[in-house]
Amino acid sequence: MTSVEEVLGYTRGGGDGLVVSEPRALRAVPDLVVAPRATTTLEQRRRWERHYRSLLHVTDVAMIGLAVGLTASIQLQLGASPLDTALRASLLCALWLAMLGGTHTRDAALFRPSAVEYRGVAHATGLAFGILAIGDALTSLHGMQLLLLVALPLGLGLLMLSRWSWRRWLVQQRNQGSYTSRTLVVGERDDVEYVVDSLSRSNSAGLRIVGVTLLDGNARELVVGDGAYPVLGNLRTVGAVARDLGADTIIVASRPQGDADFVKRLSWQLEGTAAELVLSSRLTDVAGPRLSFEALDGLPLIRMQIPTYSGGQHLVKRALDVGVAFCALVPIALMLPVLALLIKLDSPGPVFFFQERVGRDGKLFKMVKFRSMRTDAEQQLAALREQNEGAGLLFKMKDDPRVTRVGRVLRKLSLDELPQFWNVLVGDMSVVGPRPPLPSEVTGYDGKVFRRLYIKPGITGLWQVSGRSDLSWDESVRLDLRYVENWSVVSDLQIMWRTAKVMLRPSGAY
Repeated sequence: MTSVEEVLGYTRGGGDGLVVSEPRALRAVPDLVVAPRATTTLEQRRRWERHYRSLLHVTDVAMIGLAVGLTASIQLQLGASPLDTALRASLLCALWLAMLGGTHTRDAALFRPSAVEYRGVAHATGLAFGILAIGDALTSLHGMQLLLLVALPLGLGLLMLSRWSWRRWLVQQRNQGSYTSRTLVVGERDDVEYVVDSLSRSNSAGLRIVGVTLLDGNARELVVGDGAYPVLGNLRTVGAVARDLGADTIIVASRPQGDADFVKRLSWQLEGTAAELVLSSRLTDVAGPRLSFEALDGLPLIRMQIPTYSGGQHLVKRALDVGVAFCALVPIALMLPVLALLIKLDSPGPVFFFQERVGRDGKLFKMVKFRSMRTDAEQQLAALREQNEGAGLLFKMKDDPRVTRVGRVLRKLSLDELPQFWNVLVGDMSVVGPRPPLPSEVTGYDGKVFRRLYIKPGITGLWQVSGRSDLSWDESVRLDLRYVENWSVVSDLQIMWRTAKVMLRPSGAY
């Protein structure tokens, strides 16, 4: 049997103990004793990550300095002590920057959704001001009031604006092929197609697929949508394929059946080659923010919180609905005379159109809209059924002859839906939610689609900011179900913001 000394390259010598001889181990077992070195591709990725983080850091310093400096100047004008003012301003700047770095907000800016980044910035800001307030209380100093009234909202607003601007710039760069991760997707065909289809919809995640490895089948190319991706390697050669492709992110869409150590072995193969090993699961499509990860005595666990459809968060959603609806109805009331006159002059009939829709728990309500069709539209529907261009149970026509000239403009700009804020105010609808269905549509639902009725329908939703009438029926249902189970106040605010942009640049509205 080979001794330890022989493997490591040592020999015993007399009474002097171990004597170093030629290091044979470096030639015999290099993969076991030499730590993996980063490849050129991995170094390039780290380099652009550091560059982007440095841009954010410089901007964070500038925004915080501006907000705190302006507040300090106001304090000095009010007669505050220059020494106390300078000390407090310096501490706040240091704390604020430390919290932004300590909570990894600049890491989140690279590969996380915008909501995660913005929430992290707000959390870091709250921590910084909280620590400073505690310090002021313990040292019996005064002057926090102006910091809370001026520096906090101004600094947070400037930080959010700068992060939003940099994120837009990053998306533009990624659309041009920069600041992206070369990505290899591994798994069985169905799972790989699902991941590729999801990632190909947007470049904002920065994951550019350069190839796939299928654990089943031996195809040479995988076609998903309008894209074709080379199929390379097999179960045992994923690491080599990643090196050959220069892939720095590996997404495991599924693992081989009965091979519990596949992911661990793959992570070892990728050391020095890739920066990330991402595990994909279709569970996240319906559970997203309800997932949490933890280890229990070395056992990795994924916890999934069961959704609830009542409670405090829903009360907050209702309060947000009432506030937004009240604010929206004021300008709508001012626009009403002009829109009413245009609708009346274009075609005879009422200004408003009332239609029965199905709300939460299957309750019927009258949804109100500005009339965009002729008054005999319902009678003409039967004759137009064969020309239906809608998806699934929906009836849609891009050139519907029942739509009036003014109605076409109202629909294009989504102005016909503005009176629905009244439905929100009285509690029939929410600002954000699933699309309000017709009773005839609900009768055609299968089991899972009824889940759309667990919460109030919305004026806008994921379906409206993701393509509206251009969506397939299955995609529309998937978006609605994902919203029903994963909504949050933050996501509602995001959807409202995206809706405003869609109204300015309409797509799929007819």
